[in-house]
Amino acid sequence: MREAYETNNKLQVVNAIKDNDSKTLRTIYANNYPKIEALVLKNNGTKDHAKDIYQEAFLAVWQNVKQDKFIPVSESSVNGYLYTIAKNKWMDVLRSQGYKKTIVASQLQHFEIKDEENNGIDDDILKDKRLEDVMLAFKNLGEACKSLLRKFYFEKKSMNLIAEELSLDSASTRNKKYRCMQKLRQIALKN
Repeated sequence: MREAYETNNKLQVVNAIKDNDSKTLRTIYANNYPKIEALVLKNNGTKDHAKDIYQEAFLAVWQNVKQDKFIPVSESSVNGYLYTIAKNKWMDVLRSQGYKKTIVASQLQHFEIKDEENNGIDDDILKDKRLEDVMLAFKNLGEACKSLLRKFYFEKKSMNLIAEELSLDSASTRNKKYRCMQKLRQIALKN
């Protein structure tokens, strides 16, 4: 009996989206926007950024459901899928040319990731604290490490190109990057 209900409920959500049921679409849209706005605002965005990202993500979910590229198990799986797409789109923006020079490497490494059930206030505070610790640790790194990590993570330079710029061989550059990341972790954990 329960299986039949769950299958029927799943089909209702899928069919409502495919049929452009305005009530269902409006409900999904309204219920999820605050989470996406909070994500973007906590990660160097504005309300306008959040609106743009959310529009793109919502349309992607709608198209993917209509084209059977994503078959939701329930409305909450639609919510999780929508959140994931929006998060990935915002990360793409943060990695883009306009943001590269202003974002600290640690912000992409510890970008906020939430599950549908795992979005409590305590969790947000903990993530914010961890991000603060890593940002502070990055500031306390030596200039050589900061430079190497910026080149690799933000300028997206290959290890070979970085090695050439530093007049080192590739293996030494990889070792240096590894040591810098270890040092960053060490400083962050001390705080």
